[in-house]
Amino acid sequence: MSDPTQALLLYFVMPLWFLSGLADWLCHRATDIAHTTGPKESLLHLLMFGEIALPLLACLFLEINAAIFLLMIAGFLAHEATALWDVSYAAPRRYVSPIEQHVHSFLEMIPLMAGLIVAVQHWPQLLALFGLGPEQARFSIALKPDPLPVLYIVLVLSAALLLELLPYLEELWRGLRAGRSRAGMPRKAS
Repeated sequence: MSDPTQALLLYFVMPLWFLSGLADWLCHRATDIAHTTGPKESLLHLLMFGEIALPLLACLFLEINAAIFLLMIAGFLAHEATALWDVSYAAPRRYVSPIEQHVHSFLEMIPLMAGLIVAVQHWPQLLALFGLGPEQARFSIALKPDPLPVLYIVLVLSAALLLELLPYLEELWRGLRAGRSRAGMPRKAS
């Protein structure tokens, strides 16, 4: 691979991102999220996953142009707003450790870092999105002319499934199950 920015993005930023997501899930397990903030916080985590998954899938498969940058920016801003909502909801209801806070900083900044690397690689279309530079903004949706290697795509999608989506679905399931067991418990007499 002759492009160092591409190598950094594919083989450092992406694995770090997935490992940070797994670390976040482990922090949630350690604070017994199922019995503290329950399914509501887990749904926020799944929402954040979706807000980043859509731009990520676009970057994996589609030609990067102004439309994809617009999607990336919207996904990042939505992710940041949901992250603020998530922490605002969780902090008064459960312990959010310094380690978890540090993991959150990774989960917030890694999408920005990835986006900046993609921006450097496709600078003329980022400028064009804002009406700057020599190129016209392209908003067409087309597959990448030079697709990423199939093995890399399979590894990224597998990592997203195994290290992100399935753990957060498991977290939601635990919260729903804990809620059902609380609902089935007899109420204390006052």
